[in-house]
Amino acid sequence: MAAADQPPSSEPQPQPQHGPASSQRPKHVSLWRHRDFMKLWAGDTVSVFGSELVLFALPLIAVQLLHADAFEMGVLATLESAAFLLISLPAGAGVDRLPKRLVIVYGDTIRAAILLTIPLTWAFDAVSMIQLYLVAAGVGIVSVFFDIANQSYLPELVDGESISDGNGKLQASQQTAGVAGPTLASGLVTAIGAPLTVGLTSICMGLSSILVGLIKHRETPRAAEGRAGFVAEIREGLGFVLGHPLLRRITACTGLTNFASSGIFALLVLYALTTLGLHQVELGIIMSVASAGGILGALTAAWVQKILGEGTSIAVSAPISGLCFLGVPLASVLPALPTLLISWFFVTWAVVVYNIAQVSFRQRLCPKPLLGRMNASIRFLVWGPMPLGAFLAGILGDRLGVTRTMWILAACALLGSLPVLASRLLGMRVLPRELDLLAEATDPISPSAEAEGRG
Repeated sequence: MAAADQPPSSEPQPQPQHGPASSQRPKHVSLWRHRDFMKLWAGDTVSVFGSELVLFALPLIAVQLLHADAFEMGVLATLESAAFLLISLPAGAGVDRLPKRLVIVYGDTIRAAILLTIPLTWAFDAVSMIQLYLVAAGVGIVSVFFDIANQSYLPELVDGESISDGNGKLQASQQTAGVAGPTLASGLVTAIGAPLTVGLTSICMGLSSILVGLIKHRETPRAAEGRAGFVAEIREGLGFVLGHPLLRRITACTGLTNFASSGIFALLVLYALTTLGLHQVELGIIMSVASAGGILGALTAAWVQKILGEGTSIAVSAPISGLCFLGVPLASVLPALPTLLISWFFVTWAVVVYNIAQVSFRQRLCPKPLLGRMNASIRFLVWGPMPLGAFLAGILGDRLGVTRTMWILAACALLGSLPVLASRLLGMRVLPRELDLLAEATDPISPSAEAEGRG
């Protein structure tokens, strides 16, 4: 569950202006008529469409061309996300000092250049696992800065009441790309091979950088004299997340689930192709159907929040995704293709419902000057466990077997939902809005004192 990677606020109150950026952003404009948001949305969609191609093709290169085993697949997945554990916190402080739009543009451009090395070396028959490791690590490092900026940019671009709507649209387009991406990727791999399929990702990310570069909105940078040191700013971001009782539980749930799911993802291609005997086209269909579940999640998230309540939707969707992860090892004893189709569909539905609610909550809650560090702290705490889970999966898969490892990881994914299931979120119809009025604040304020006293 990548928090991954996504509720309307209270009535807006008059706020002081803080430079041209505040006056440039229109209030209460439909996002369909918000030109800058539409460019961000289009760029994000193209970028994640390309990512779907590389997420499918890169493990296939390792398994089919380089005959990687379970341990090597674990190492590859570890390197893809290791940077979130190692550099998320300083990256967040850095992103808060930089124009987020430019971080997004350069991030897509650099990732495109790194991925382009795969088809180039393949053309000279020089692809190796070492190169895949270096590409995975390089793309992972750039993605830390890109993802923090990307998730922190939406509240800069739209007003508070549009954040949930914006996240819903971004999730819907991402999941739509996810439906077509794996199926197209499997067809492209069959037709032109996995290395050239990775090369097409460079084109997608290059187009994304152009679209985001066309956004006219300009952020007002924080004055240098108002900045604390790097360590102090990192502490502020962690303090905001860990000081809020609900964010603590959401972070714990997401981190534990990501630990387990990253291990499952690390071995999924090897498990599907070798243990279950599926074809790469069937794997592409499974991933596409799963993304269709994500589209349904994006379309129904607001309805689920309305019926169950904002807090309850978080507390209920987490264990649903955990239960559905059990379908992965069950595919070894039940008919593999339908079992994986059904389980992955409902996993992604529940994950998207969960992400839209919790990401919108924390974006709405956080003062804008702290957004980068808040998201970096969240990424450190919830994506940091991912390389550990992937590495552990590689070791366990090598020693216990892939199927046994899948059972262990699926059980861990279910246990990961306990922090939100056994919390005040269950039964909470409206998430606290005590900090909504800090949307334009220039100085971050710890929420712990006020939040602790609320039910």
